[in-house]
Amino acid sequence: MKKLLLSVSLFVGLLSQAQQKADLIIYNGKIATMQKQGEFVQAIAIRDGIILDTGTEKNIVATYKSSVTKLIDAKGKTVIPGLNDSHMHVIREGLNYNSELRWDGVKTLKCAMEMLKEQAARTPDGVWIKVIGGWNEFQFEEKRQPTIDEINAAVPDKPVFITYLYGKAFLNKKGIEVLGYTKDTKYEGSVLEQDASGNLTGVMYAKETPKAIYMTLGLTTKLNPEERLNSSIQFNHELNRFGLTSIIDAAGGSQNFPADYVTSLELAKQNKLSLRISYYLFAQQKGRELQDYEKWVAETQINKNDNLMVANGYVEEGAGENIVASAADFENFLEPRIVLSDEMEKDLEPIIRLLAKNKWPFRLHATYGESIDRMLTVFEKVNKEIPLNGLRWFFDHAETITTPELQRVKKLGGGIAVQFRMYYQGELYNKMYGAPKIQLPPIKKMLELGIPVGAGTDATRISTYNPWMSLHWLLTGKTIGGMQFWPKDQTLDKFTALQLYTSGSAWFSGEEKDKGKLVKGMYGDLAILSDDYFSLKADDVRKIESVLTVVNGKIVYASAEYKALNPQIPAVIPDWSPVKHFGGYQR
Repeated sequence: MKKLLLSVSLFVGLLSQAQQKADLIIYNGKIATMQKQGEFVQAIAIRDGIILDTGTEKNIVATYKSSVTKLIDAKGKTVIPGLNDSHMHVIREGLNYNSELRWDGVKTLKCAMEMLKEQAARTPDGVWIKVIGGWNEFQFEEKRQPTIDEINAAVPDKPVFITYLYGKAFLNKKGIEVLGYTKDTKYEGSVLEQDASGNLTGVMYAKETPKAIYMTLGLTTKLNPEERLNSSIQFNHELNRFGLTSIIDAAGGSQNFPADYVTSLELAKQNKLSLRISYYLFAQQKGRELQDYEKWVAETQINKNDNLMVANGYVEEGAGENIVASAADFENFLEPRIVLSDEMEKDLEPIIRLLAKNKWPFRLHATYGESIDRMLTVFEKVNKEIPLNGLRWFFDHAETITTPELQRVKKLGGGIAVQFRMYYQGELYNKMYGAPKIQLPPIKKMLELGIPVGAGTDATRISTYNPWMSLHWLLTGKTIGGMQFWPKDQTLDKFTALQLYTSGSAWFSGEEKDKGKLVKGMYGDLAILSDDYFSLKADDVRKIESVLTVVNGKIVYASAEYKALNPQIPAVIPDWSPVKHFGGYQR
């Protein structure tokens, strides 16, 4: 009997040891654990999407290598935890990416206009040529926007729509004709410019709201369901190119639930998502926001993972970033600050009470301290009746939040998701309000107070999705055009900046104990970088890409010397897609 027990024990021990062998070992690397500043290891072992261990190359290979373990030589390159954008509109952009011409990264207006003209030549009649965000004039050598005359000259015979930040758009003559717009066409809170004769010029301005811009965008070409599926795959893969492994989706205008989530849900169920996506639900119809949230709270389930193969692979998180239309704190620095409706508190309070009662996390779009002050008053009132203690909630953006307001956020247990919108709008802010005396948003003060902070881009209708541009902003305080926007003493060090993009952002989906560090027991999400982030000059950080990206222990993107490991994804459709011919972010 003793021999039998000994044999069973030995078998169990051997089985346990076999189970601890790694699926993947990356060795010979400069692996930043991000557990503490300056901590690097040589090797990392991953099994079933979880980190088994990190340490010296000799020890990790000897302990965790088996005959089936995939070994990857990092060749001395820097390895970091997978990047996590705490505020991106990834689901919406996935539905549209293949239909858009991206000027992200383009260095000259001349090149941008040549791309526009070339794309028009291959675009079928009746299909729109669109440039939707990701650029401004300060990235161009010419330091100016295109004129409407230049756009008409470049593309006279097909409809063109180009958006500029939150406040302006260009519609060529053919586009005006196709839409049937006239001097009598009106959109609330927006202006369609007219010439001296009363004819539309094709330039649109958002004043109180961007309704004209986004309603017009909704009238342009949409991809069919097959193309949307393909488009989402292409966009997710493009994000992997920069080392992104997780996205927290902030929903957005014209992103209806559940109709516009079907594509990503299908990819999740087929285990074809190359990102972990957590998403929030955004109320769409003014005056019906409370009914929407009552319906969603009753009928949907937060924290339910719809990707059965990947932990937290596709998960509904909660409510926002728009909760009520009357709290829409429009961030158009081409125009003075909008004062929120007097109805805001009355509209917002019952929804916050509903969310607090049902323990639903929430996020709220807020640009200005004046708006945040009023919103916090609502939260504090609800908190007296239904304590928010332990409920994850946060503001998005918060560029001009004040120290007293930050202290109120801290007291209520909230967080702040910051984005690099000032990278694109710093010059406009300076023109409107003058150069800031402090960091906007005041990230250092947030961290000093112990408030959870996550970094992101707010891509794609305004800014680029390239996280290294956002990291450049955190490290330098400069705009995309090179203007020193923050005081130089307010910039972040490299460890802190990267921390905001990894474990910092993980808090916003309740995963701070699961990812964001390369340590035992956390998710096997990482990126091998093209350049050493930690030794590069801050201005050179912008050139970094991933040469190998891993999600859940699986390679989802590979280039350069690892190109043979790049997973096969479908060819871009439709054939005329700008992505097929130009790709995404331009080098």
